[in-house]
Order: sequence, then C-alpha cells, then structure tokens
Amino acid sequence: MARVTVEDCIDKVDNRFELVLLASHRARMIQSGSSILVPRDNDKNPVVALREIADEKLKPEDLKEDLIHSLQKHVEVDEPEAETVPLLTTSVPNASTPDSEVQFDRMSEDDLLRGLDGLVPPTESADDED
Repeated sequence: MARVTVEDCIDKVDNRFELVLLASHRARMIQSGSSILVPRDNDKNPVVALREIADEKLKPEDLKEDLIHSLQKHVEVDEPEAETVPLLTTSVPNASTPDSEVQFDRMSEDDLLRGLDGLVPPTESADDED
C-alpha cells in the first residue's frame, strides 16, 4: 500500500503546521496504548496517525481539543460556591450557664457602669506623691 503524504491530509487540515501537531499528538496517543482506527500495514505510529486523518477516521477538531487539553497544566473547573460555615461555639464544662456555652456581649451598658462603680480605686503609693 502506498504511504500517505501531507497532501493527502491537507484538505482535512488547512495548516501544515497544525497537521504535524495533530498527527504527532495522535502518534503519541497510539504509542501510549490508544487503539488504532485503520489497519497498521506494518506502518509506524506517525504514518498510522496521518492515515487516520486522511481517511477521516478522526475529526481534526476533536484531535485539536484533545491536544489542547493534554497541554494544559491547570484546568478550570466550575465548582459550586463554598457554603457558609456556621460559627463554632465554645463549650465549657461545669459552667454556670444552663447549656454549658460561653456567652459574650450579654452585659448591658448599665450593668457595666454599676460594675465599674463597685470597683475599689487603686491605693496611692509613695512614688505617686512626688
């Protein structure tokens, strides 16, 4: 059987450089174990890849997408937004509150002022008199 040439494939892929990229990618896929779509006929992987393209067994658009995907290092994936995480409450064993939870900001301003009035002022020391 006659070997396939670039001219046999150029009507499937317009750009020769792109054709070489796609055929080499397909040849690497065959080398890594992908099944071939045409009879091998004792041809090497690049020739088999070109024959697959020439016989239209593979769509060049699909090969191009696969090539781009194989070269990407970071693939963006649409992930759902993170859910709101509930606040953690600190439990204190043997606390005075009935449900054993520490509660903050429960004192009113009036309670705070009454508590401050009950504080004893610091005693004056000998150093403060100078």
